[in-house]
Amino acid sequence: MTAPARTLADARAWARTGTELMLDAVAGLGEDAFSAPSVLPGWTRKHLAAHVAANADALGNLVRWAATGEETPMYASAEERAAGIAKGPALTADELRSWLADSARKLAAGLDGLTGEQWRHQVVTAQGRTVPATELPWMRAREVCVHAVDLGTGVVTFADLPKGFLTALVAEIRGRRGLDELPEGPLPEGPLPEVAAWLAGRPHTLADAPQLGPWL
Repeated sequence: MTAPARTLADARAWARTGTELMLDAVAGLGEDAFSAPSVLPGWTRKHLAAHVAANADALGNLVRWAATGEETPMYASAEERAAGIAKGPALTADELRSWLADSARKLAAGLDGLTGEQWRHQVVTAQGRTVPATELPWMRAREVCVHAVDLGTGVVTFADLPKGFLTALVAEIRGRRGLDELPEGPLPEGPLPEVAAWLAGRPHTLADAPQLGPWL
């Protein structure tokens, strides 16, 4: 399935919306609530918040790469990425909220500073994909939107995410998972938020949908 066209402006708007949803979801969490399990197996909400904050810092490295031409990987190593997530439980709720907000603000400022030519510069993701810098806002939008739901606070669900974002997400995951057609027939049908949740391997209400592991 061909992914629907999504503009740079779309992706940047979705990233801003997702960031707002993430910050709203953690705004009232005390220490016990922040230390509770998230939707993702084995991760507390603190692990998840640290991952999202570290992701903004890592994408900031790719912004610098696009702006300067100096090769700056997202993470120096897989161990560095894991360390960023692992330090979440050691931080207080207020420290995590500050890191989330500050890292998001710095990333947005870096993206704001890119010129037309710099947006077209090629960078390499942590998965080894070579992409233009115009892909970075979409990468961020996926992180903040999906993980805002993964916090499991009930404040944000897939139904709260922008319809255009969900449409683009469904198309991308279907292609990545190779699920345009299942052996037993077409993909399950249902409300767009539920289809997106199922494809992302998150809790959903679709009947008779094959179980999928977490994506992202």
